[in-house]
Amino acid sequence: MNRINQLFKQKKKNILSVFFTAGHPHSEDTDIIIKELQNNGIDMLEIGIPFSDPMADGVVIQESSSIALKNGMNLKKLFGQLQNIRESVHIPLIMMGYLNPVMQFGFEKFCRSCRETGIDGMIIPDLPFKDYIESYKAIADEYGLKIIMLITPETSEERIRLIDENTTGFIYMVSSASTTGAQKTFDADKQNYFRRIKSMNLKNPLMIGFGISNRETLQAAWNNASGAIIGSKFVKLLETEKDIPSAVTELKTCLNIT
Repeated sequence: MNRINQLFKQKKKNILSVFFTAGHPHSEDTDIIIKELQNNGIDMLEIGIPFSDPMADGVVIQESSSIALKNGMNLKKLFGQLQNIRESVHIPLIMMGYLNPVMQFGFEKFCRSCRETGIDGMIIPDLPFKDYIESYKAIADEYGLKIIMLITPETSEERIRLIDENTTGFIYMVSSASTTGAQKTFDADKQNYFRRIKSMNLKNPLMIGFGISNRETLQAAWNNASGAIIGSKFVKLLETEKDIPSAVTELKTCLNIT
């Protein structure tokens, strides 16, 4: 069973996933960050593929991507760093990145490399759902990879149900139509959106991301979905804290988790 499905089968609530940009803050940090997060109880990880034009991301992740590119990070180097990661890491690992670098690498080659290194799925924010169905789903399925689709407050119920019918793993529920970035609280409109999607009783688990940075936003996500995804907050801590263990410790402090 794919590790993503296995996680949601074993743990129904309060799942925590963390995003970081590969190659940031230093080019050789990838496996250190992965192991440190796993060792501190994080359930799932999103490994960001740096790109020069990350349109869905806010300033923090845009800057981390720029630093990673300057550090020489690319997909070939990243897969090399992940070559032996499954010797010590058992939690689900998801690649998150834009279509351009994946297509330059070659989509089937990308899927093959994911399987060889133990990657469980991918999130490609700018992959149109129609193209996913027609051109990418069969290849990803062949390599046992889950393609995770995003929904926003503007996504129609018809489209959400279509995504739910044609994907497995989980649905990434973006908290707002804006870019990524830490928020202190979720307003009434976002809370209503969370409750509306929850009430649809979809077959796929829901993970809420964008804006989660403290206990209040984390708890709001946990109350309305299977779990939460932290991105910008952790990426920023990797810059401000003295080392990776300190960044992970501070993240847990900010979220008030043990």
